[in-house]
Amino acid sequence: MSKKPSEFIAETLKQLWFLDPRADKPFINDIAVRIRAGLLLVIPLYMSFTLYEAIFGSHWVVTGNLIKDTFDTDFDGHILYNVEAIRRTVEYSKQTMVLWYALFEMLSGMFVFTSRFSPTVLISSFLAKGHTPVWKPLTPKRFAWTIGASFISVCLIFFNPEVFAGWVNTVAAHELLPTTQNYMPKWIPLVLVWVCFGFMWMETVLGFCVGCKVHSLLVKLGWLQEECEACNNLNWNT
Repeated sequence: MSKKPSEFIAETLKQLWFLDPRADKPFINDIAVRIRAGLLLVIPLYMSFTLYEAIFGSHWVVTGNLIKDTFDTDFDGHILYNVEAIRRTVEYSKQTMVLWYALFEMLSGMFVFTSRFSPTVLISSFLAKGHTPVWKPLTPKRFAWTIGASFISVCLIFFNPEVFAGWVNTVAAHELLPTTQNYMPKWIPLVLVWVCFGFMWMETVLGFCVGCKVHSLLVKLGWLQEECEACNNLNWNT
């Protein structure tokens, strides 16, 4: 007997993507997790284009409004001129808001209570209801999302270097980081964004969770104390 729409909505809102939200070690529906990764895939894609524009898209342009001969030459005999040049600057408040939202999504999915505040968890839970659930432990996924949260944090620092430098210098009571220039190498956030995009693509399309594999490896090595039922039985060939 099919459920009424009201019962279907109530059950989804109550359970979300959890097998049992009250369980000590929750299990989540991997189908919903993959759907959610697909929804969030737009964020690293957007940030990759933003970072490319920030790193490679802005150059000095000589306007031609003021070119003045200095009547001097360099060591190679080239004539030196004083010129007026401009460079387009971009204000990254929009990108910062997107990154803060992405960080919220990574952190909110880690716990049963905070999952209820995540729009993508809610949407993916509804979309996954028409499919046979595949239950996976939450712990490895939580580890994977921690990796994602660390990537996002690095990008936030890249777009807001002066803010982070102010925090560090205040805590240290000493100027450890400059506040007038970006001290982070430009290639770091660019690489991390594409790595994040690759991880999420593999999760969405292939069902391959890189963070889960890393978690299982660390458990096998004894570096993580908390065991999970799936960690010692992961198929490394999938």
